[in-house]
Amino acid sequence: MAWQNPSDDVLRKLLVESRTIAVVGCSPSPERTSHQIARTMQQSGYRIIPVHPAGGTILGETVYPSLDDIPADITIDIVDVFRRAEDTPPIAEAAVRRRARALWLQQGIVNEQAAATAATGGLVCIMDLCIAVLHRLLVPK
Repeated sequence: MAWQNPSDDVLRKLLVESRTIAVVGCSPSPERTSHQIARTMQQSGYRIIPVHPAGGTILGETVYPSLDDIPADITIDIVDVFRRAEDTPPIAEAAVRRRARALWLQQGIVNEQAAATAATGGLVCIMDLCIAVLHRLLVPK
């Protein structure tokens, strides 16, 4: 059976109820899509936790090298992924360990193994969709 993303109602509920988004692959460069989407979501009221091996700060937030390095007292609602599809299964495993609510693979990213890992771990899984576009379409201002 072909992959099917959750319904608009499920996505709307997830976006409305979530507060913190870990952005895996968040670039420190403002020209990169991952940075722009993270900034858009931050401006929409979400706390952004950037995940990038370089560390430092992005958008005023401490950058962590991996999901596992984010302090345990920070609740992660959505793990938003800007990485190659083949890199996503370990990220899905880490999202399950962190007890995130959702694994969101950005537009152009599809990995059935990552989706299965997330679903088995009780996470909502979204693939090949842009979180900022869906937020704009589904969440009223």
